[in-house]
Amino acid sequence: MDGVGFSKTGLGDAVGNANTPTLDKLFATCPHTRLKAHGAAVGLPGDDDMGNSEVGHNALGCGQIYSQGAKLVNESIESGKLFENDVWKRIVSNCAEKSSTLHFIGLLSDGNVHSNVSHLFAMLKKAKSEGVKKARVHILLDGRDVPATSALIYVEQLENVLAGLNDGGFDGRIASGGGRMKVTMDRYKADWNMVKIGWDTHVKGEGRRFASAAEAIETYRAENEGVIDQDLPAFVIAENGEPVGRITDGDAVILFNFRGDRAIEISMAFDDEDFTAFDRGARPDVIYAGMLQYDGDLELPKNYLVNPPEIKDTLSELLVANGLNQYAVSETQKYGHVTYFWNGNRSGKTSEELETFEEIPSDKVSFDERPWMKSAEVTDAMIAALKSGKYDFLRCNYPNGDMVGHTGSYDAALIAVESVDIGLARLIKAVDEAGAILLVTADHGNADEMLEKNKKGVIQVRTAHSLNPVPFIIYDTQAKHEIVDGEYGLANVAPTIAKLLGLTPPASWQPSMI
Repeated sequence: MDGVGFSKTGLGDAVGNANTPTLDKLFATCPHTRLKAHGAAVGLPGDDDMGNSEVGHNALGCGQIYSQGAKLVNESIESGKLFENDVWKRIVSNCAEKSSTLHFIGLLSDGNVHSNVSHLFAMLKKAKSEGVKKARVHILLDGRDVPATSALIYVEQLENVLAGLNDGGFDGRIASGGGRMKVTMDRYKADWNMVKIGWDTHVKGEGRRFASAAEAIETYRAENEGVIDQDLPAFVIAENGEPVGRITDGDAVILFNFRGDRAIEISMAFDDEDFTAFDRGARPDVIYAGMLQYDGDLELPKNYLVNPPEIKDTLSELLVANGLNQYAVSETQKYGHVTYFWNGNRSGKTSEELETFEEIPSDKVSFDERPWMKSAEVTDAMIAALKSGKYDFLRCNYPNGDMVGHTGSYDAALIAVESVDIGLARLIKAVDEAGAILLVTADHGNADEMLEKNKKGVIQVRTAHSLNPVPFIIYDTQAKHEIVDGEYGLANVAPTIAKLLGLTPPASWQPSMI
């Protein structure tokens, strides 16, 4: 149940306040506990760091805790390893020798889910110290992993950093931007037009022009009452009638996001020779690099600054080694999470013979307009797979709590949670008929905290993941199970599955909960 946690504050708790008779019965009658799904439990730096679907599914699928995302990049910057990387050295020498521009594209926030502005600031300062003379930053506005209308805070921080660097011949400026759900950061090829808008904005300098990022944000807010940062349209910063930061031949581009799902498509647009998703026009001859390699199997992008965690000994590998068939399904929005991320950041299968993946196309609408999403279709697919008798282990993801939670609509989130509860009720009947065991959990919270207090104590809409624990429930009519007392996280799920299947897990795994 993606994005379904236990609220600590009760503010906008669409999980606790929804009508969920199925979940209520499971909690009343089944062994259950609460799992930590953020911070150190999923490999992030500290307990102020929100979990996310990527690191959550990594932990669920591999039974271990790896340094992830922000923590991985933090370690690389603090040790200086990032700046010793051959790709970084090539980018810096290219821009210094050619007097060309170093461009940065990425999510301008400290949400630690896709990016962190501190990484951008460190690279800007290092680039200047190593001889780069010109830098341009193409900012994607968050309002999803951070407060919904906090963009101007991060813009001010960036402008202050650039102002401090802009002497001694260095020229750093914001060049373009837009909301993350409108520009550049599509995922799973759901809406290539978002990426095209980003390409036209960042690369070509095409779009509505403003004198500054702050002016663009304030203008769009005045024109669109109630709009939040993630939904702001694209903008281009211009001076004397010309964009200040087109991307041209000889330049270098760094995508400073570390999370992969919303970085892959723009990376394809820069990297792929035979790109056909949209008309790029003349592709500039640049060095393009990602913060990480976002897809190891596709080798995308070809250049990257920090090596991703090398996840091995996953649950899928254990199942395949024991000859067990497995099935995974979700709709497009979370399909990659029950496949790629679950399998340790591998886009392929461990075994073509023993693994079956099914994707149900997501609706291309704002999820608060159809909060039930494809929960019925996901349930249909799971029931059909279960009835087939072919599979030993089946998994599905209901994206509703997370995707609708991100819209900020509390009323829609209630329906989202209730839709998942209806799906669970149908699954239980099929589980009973098959004599199977049902495990119910989540990768992080979201719909459980749709409101928050700001620093002034005022209640405001919350669109980010929560820091709340998530459920873990065992439904088994054939046997009784006892969850051992202890504090557990998502990485304890795979060992528990292994125990239920009578398998011996790798020594590197966390302990089973039963």
